[in-house]
This record gives sequence, C-alpha cells and structure tokens, in this order.
Amino acid sequence: MWCYRGGSISAEPRINDRIRVPEVRLVGPSGEQVGIVPLAKALELAQEYDLDLVEVAANARPPVCKLMDYGKFKYESAMKAREARKNQAHTVIKEMKLRPKIDPHDYDTKKGHVVRFLKQGDKVKITIMFRGREQSRPELGYRLLQRLAEDVQDLGFVESNPKQDGRNMIMVLGPHKKKTEAMAEAREAQAARKAERQGQTGTDEIGEGAPAEGAHAEDVPAEGNAEA
Repeated sequence: MWCYRGGSISAEPRINDRIRVPEVRLVGPSGEQVGIVPLAKALELAQEYDLDLVEVAANARPPVCKLMDYGKFKYESAMKAREARKNQAHTVIKEMKLRPKIDPHDYDTKKGHVVRFLKQGDKVKITIMFRGREQSRPELGYRLLQRLAEDVQDLGFVESNPKQDGRNMIMVLGPHKKKTEAMAEAREAQAARKAERQGQTGTDEIGEGAPAEGAHAEDVPAEGNAEA
C-alpha cells in the first residue's frame, strides 16, 4: 500500500534526462512543430542546439517538449511575475467620519482627504455619526452626504447610496479612475519631478564659474594715453 510521507511536490517541469518517456512531441526553439520523435533524438537535438529539452505539457500523449534555454526562461518568467505584482491593483476602502453639524473648516479638511483618496483610485466609505438628539434628524446627515457627493463628482461617484446603520449613516464613493491608472500617473509624475530636479542641478553646475556679464579678461589702457 502506497503512503505519502510528506515533502513538497515540485512544480518545476522535467528537463533533459529527467524526462522518462519513450517519445515526445517536439517543439523547436522558434515554436515550430518538429513532430513526434524518440526521446533520444530530442535530447540529441537539444545538445546540438546547446539548449534544454523542457517538458511543457506532461499530461499530453505523448508529452509535449520544447527546446529552450531553461535558465533564461526561468529568469524572464520571474521578471514578468515581479512586474505583474508591482502593477497589481489592490482594492482599498478608506473611511472618513463626519458629524452632522460639522463646521465649514472641518468639512473642507475632510473633503480634501476624500479628494486625495479618490485621486489615488481608492474607494471611500463616508460615515455620518449621530449623537444624542441628532439621531432624530437623519435628514441632516443625508443632506451632508449629498453635498459631499456633489463636491467630488468630478473624481468619484456614489457607489452605495446613503443608508442608516444604527447610530450612523453610511455612503460609499467609488473613484472614476482605476487604481492601476492612478498608480501609473503617480509614477509618471514622480519621474517628471526627478527629471526636473536633475535638470536644475545640471544648470546650476554649468553656471558656476562663468564670468559676469560685461566683465573683461583684462583692462588695457587706450593707445596714446600713456604719459610721456
């Protein structure tokens, strides 16, 4: 009776002499179909091209193998995966809490945060907190949420309409701009600022030591003005 005793199952494909089948369906270095050939012939061709024989479809009958530089293939795959993770957009929900009778200065401050979040491509959960007698005036919170939605309508939209949740009223704003677009724009802006700083530094270095405008290397008395 077979029993699995632990250990990890390798996800790496079989290559070269680790391939244990009598014949394979061979794909050439440029993707051309060579056809079904004996394994020994496929290994001979791999050696001739100074490449690896890599099993790319183990479940096919016969298995499909390709001639490639496996080390280069692994490196390029790792770089692509890294770039994909770098550009991956994670959905983030920010939260902003307000009071129904918020003063104008605080409202502008809170709105500024909401604007920043939406520009970054993030969703924003707006929570109106009612206390005491304010709970009997839900229309105050509703009007405040409507006002905020109108103030930021160029950047976001109402994804979830205002609804009462116990002592709170909640609304969710979604960004017009996708997270990936916001990330790309942020990287471009950062690169532009860096290039601008480098340009200014180069200008300053070139300007150092330059003679003042109108100055002469030496002052030579006019001919004929010398004393006898």
